Amino acid sequence: MNNIQTPKINDFNKNILKLMTGTTISQAIPIMISPILTRIYEPSDFGIYAMFMSIVMIFASIINARYEAAIILPRKDNDAINIFALALIISIIISLILLIFIIIFYNKLILIIGDEEIGLWLYFIPLGTFFIGLFNSLSFFNNRKKFYSDIAKASIIKSVVLAVIQISVGLIKNGATGLISGFLISQIFANLKLLKNLLLNNNLFEIINLKKMFILGIRYRNFPKYSALSVLLNTSIQNIINIVGALLFSYSSMGFYSLAQRVLGLPSVVVGKAVGQVFLEKTISEKRKFGNSSKIFKSTLLKLFLISLVLFFPLYMTINDIIIFVFGEKWESTGNIIKILMPLFFIRFLTSSLSTILIAYEKQKNELFSNIILLSTTLIVLFINQDNFENFLFYFSTTMSINYLLLLIYFYQLSKGTK
Repeated sequence: MNNIQTPKINDFNKNILKLMTGTTISQAIPIMISPILTRIYEPSDFGIYAMFMSIVMIFASIINARYEAAIILPRKDNDAINIFALALIISIIISLILLIFIIIFYNKLILIIGDEEIGLWLYFIPLGTFFIGLFNSLSFFNNRKKFYSDIAKASIIKSVVLAVIQISVGLIKNGATGLISGFLISQIFANLKLLKNLLLNNNLFEIINLKKMFILGIRYRNFPKYSALSVLLNTSIQNIINIVGALLFSYSSMGFYSLAQRVLGLPSVVVGKAVGQVFLEKTISEKRKFGNSSKIFKSTLLKLFLISLVLFFPLYMTINDIIIFVFGEKWESTGNIIKILMPLFFIRFLTSSLSTILIAYEKQKNELFSNIILLSTTLIVLFINQDNFENFLFYFSTTMSINYLLLLIYFYQLSKGTK
């Protein structure tokens, strides 16, 4: 029995390593240029960039009505490509609706935001959401085909282009223009890389038809019905502070907070995302064979826990000195924010990496319920603690850590096939 299982585990680790290598390189580039960016741009510029990206990410979370997550589920590629086409059509429609909304209510939105600089970029929000939606669909399709190397290369290309644009534009123009334009242009290059695998297979496009798309849309209707709202809530949880916080506190505070998010979120982006993608495929396979996926769940959780200990504990002990040395003295406040948020990011690193189990077991209703609780908690804490930003972060970190721990326990019960 052991001889049969070992190659599968090795294959699992190998696929994770491929994605982690690409993701590590792609994330190392922005981290490497961060000391340059923090000296080119002001904290308020990063605050504006954080608000723009938060708005984009919230809309992008539902741009495909979550049908992109269903691409990996069918046994046949014929069905998968039709789901991809359905997701693409929906993303185009939603992007156009969003653009029309911005055109009609532009002046009112400027008054709410209170900053003309970000107002200039409102028209690019639909474009940014579409690019992310397309990238997500392409990533799931490439994941289905086990093109892990191409996914990794796309991430690297995106980071290289991002770095070049943000530095070069920032040197010749003040404000957040370089930060935002770098994001948009880098998305184009990354999508072209992943799109190549689909364009080389003309047979796939020949089997796309509206009737099949409609049938599959009904078959996987729980994704837009439950998962779309759930992911919207989850994304809002992670981004609402950048939006509301800028209005309640200041863009500079959000600049410090955004840098803290980048530093603390690095393990999730480098390791967690790669683990989550491969964990999903292995969970589906193990579930089909044995009716549960507890073995792969426990082994993955153990790996994540050990990795998190190695990453987070040394960081906590040295973060203030690191921030000042790497990013400059004007970013000193970021160190204190990181210490406050570290317990939350520790437990969220474990939970978010394993959250793809909800896709494998098609538990969209439960996912929706949990995210309603998480978002409600965020908003309650946010509006109770408006007097001091660091006080808000303390209560936010504590309450959300408890919520994510309970969610992790539920994932384990789900992996045993008991829920």
